[in-house]
Amino acid sequence: MQVARGDLYWPRFHREVRLVFRCIANLSRALACVAALLLLGAPIKAQEVKAQEATAQEATLNTAGDAAKASALPGDWKLIVSPYVWALSLDGDASLAGFDTHVDVPFSETLKHLDLAIMGNVEVTNGQFGFYFDGQYAETSQEEELFSNELAVGITTTTLAVGAFYRAYEHELGGRTVFDKPRVFALEPTVGLRWTKLEATVQALGLSATKQATWTDPFVGVRLTADLDERWNLWAEADIGGFDIGSKIAYSAQAFLGYRTFVLDHPTVLRLGYRVTSQDFETEDFTGDTFKWDVTQHGPLIGFSMQF
Repeated sequence: MQVARGDLYWPRFHREVRLVFRCIANLSRALACVAALLLLGAPIKAQEVKAQEATAQEATLNTAGDAAKASALPGDWKLIVSPYVWALSLDGDASLAGFDTHVDVPFSETLKHLDLAIMGNVEVTNGQFGFYFDGQYAETSQEEELFSNELAVGITTTTLAVGAFYRAYEHELGGRTVFDKPRVFALEPTVGLRWTKLEATVQALGLSATKQATWTDPFVGVRLTADLDERWNLWAEADIGGFDIGSKIAYSAQAFLGYRTFVLDHPTVLRLGYRVTSQDFETEDFTGDTFKWDVTQHGPLIGFSMQF
């Protein structure tokens, strides 16, 4: 609080003057100084009191307004890293070099021939907007016998998706989570691109050949999150795409039950769920015939999401 010299009745005693200037120089002792002035009989004008009260009220309103504006602003951006394992099975139809086949590969067979698998999701969000990257890379290999000769087949599958989302609806459910955030039900529209690459290598009679197919599917979808209590959370996502740009049609859906905890002092959600993805893609293969990949991948998924 600043007090102008002209706003005070100039006291007769020099010690009172020193006291006033000491108040101005040291704000932390302002209340004590005011009390001393009252005891010494240094009156403050009534209009000054009213002016100070009006100023204080205005400052309070401004402070409240600033606080409300600050609380309405988006939060800080956060990084969420989510490694996971997808125990997928394959079901559908495929065609290559004029040969049609039905694809029916359970997870036990996939695991038997699996050489390498890397899967994970990275998300950056401020609570209102966000971007994410999801990647899956898998290498499988198997050996067969063809006309008394060994035939080695290696298949590499890569799927990369990048998307953006916006929290369009949020309803508070009451209470708070163990991460000290309000429990909410929220809906988030999402849009993005999903890139797929299938690569096959065949080795026989000392010869080797590698062929591949790649395509990109745009997609639109929605994400849902619901806090069941302070620790348990339900999260789901579904999208549809392709639109004959890459695949004729493609869709993906997944749902998880999450449990909130702390790992190495980082907020972490342990997740268990199920994922389904399907792609119906056709193009011309290296023989001039049709390459077709109309396959659905599905299976349970386990992982965790750690916030930094």
